[in-house]
Amino acid sequence: MKNALCLTLGLTLLASSAAAQTAKTLTINGYGGTDQTLVNDLINRFVKPTMSKEGVTVVYRPLQGDYNQALTTLLAAGTAGDVMYLPAETLDGFVATKKILPLNGVVNTSPFIKTLNSAFTRGGRTYAVAKDFNTLTMVYNRDLFDEAGVAYPTNNETWTSLATKLRQVKQKLGSDYYGTCLTPNFDRFGAFAYATGWQQFGANGRTNLADPRFAEAFNWYTGLAKDKVGVTPSELSAGWGGDCLKGGKVAVVFEGGWIVNFLRDNAPNLKFGTALMPKNNKTGQRGNFLYTVGWAINSGTKNRAAAVKVLNLLTSPQAQQYVLEQGLAIPSRTSLQNSAYFKKTEAGAQNARLVFQGADDGNVRAFTFGAQGPDWAKPINEALAAVLSGQRSAADALKKAQADMTTFQRR
Repeated sequence: MKNALCLTLGLTLLASSAAAQTAKTLTINGYGGTDQTLVNDLINRFVKPTMSKEGVTVVYRPLQGDYNQALTTLLAAGTAGDVMYLPAETLDGFVATKKILPLNGVVNTSPFIKTLNSAFTRGGRTYAVAKDFNTLTMVYNRDLFDEAGVAYPTNNETWTSLATKLRQVKQKLGSDYYGTCLTPNFDRFGAFAYATGWQQFGANGRTNLADPRFAEAFNWYTGLAKDKVGVTPSELSAGWGGDCLKGGKVAVVFEGGWIVNFLRDNAPNLKFGTALMPKNNKTGQRGNFLYTVGWAINSGTKNRAAAVKVLNLLTSPQAQQYVLEQGLAIPSRTSLQNSAYFKKTEAGAQNARLVFQGADDGNVRAFTFGAQGPDWAKPINEALAAVLSGQRSAADALKKAQADMTTFQRR
């Protein structure tokens, strides 16, 4: 009896030891703040049930504060998670560390929107799968257009026809009203530059702000400010385009899907509509940004197979459908363009449909700054601010911006 008991205890200990040896913990790094609740929800619903059956415990470890800096530190120390957020705008810097696993032949990226895959591809290697994205649209105040007797902006608007409508609204409603808010930053203006066919970086890796196509967009954008058809957010004591629209004095702003929940919470009585970005008159193309963050895998992970499985679960059709229906973000799978959610008539769903459509319409580029980081945009932002505030002419501002850009890129 004593020997039988010892044998049973021995087998139990061996089994426990074997389980301990096969048990794995897989860590995911991502944003803190509101993302923390969302990602934990996704993990609980779509990742843990599958991974737990394989003896893998999945833990979400959000990085607070400056995510890019925190992730850089963890990767350098060899303590970053197995799976992680990878922002498109800082992709080049992380690729240079060789700490991000190329996904070619590892993950099937064909179900995802091509431009989103391109946003995470360098030298033929794809480093992340977009978890979701945003693009810019025209969001307009329906009441102001009705009151002015001007037709709503449409998906066929050109720069010229849109400017005409904005001026008509201004003329009909008076000096207290404005056609649009003009953010003095590349993160909105750049979409218009892309519409002309301008390239952010030439074959030599340099940026040419003297390109006539860049100047065309710069002159159109800043030209709206000459007769106060366009104003900057700061002139209305606002922080951004959504803030401008909320006040009820601005007809159109250029913003992404993030504006919907903001207006719902801060201007619930404002009736708004959405149209695609206007087309450049010469090229007939729209310009747009892809604002996106992808799921990537740490090249140093000891749990590669599990990490790949987790990445696939986080971007599965079921997970992305859930995100879409919650109104949290726009999914990256091409097949979801036929989702019933996009056919709803309420303003938020219509905005989401056009944000989705904008990802494949015209000259669409990832929102990124290149290998030298966000300081790349400073010369452009300073030029926009100088002209929109009336401190410089467009020609002088562009000349100075090119000189500053050249100095920056020679560092």
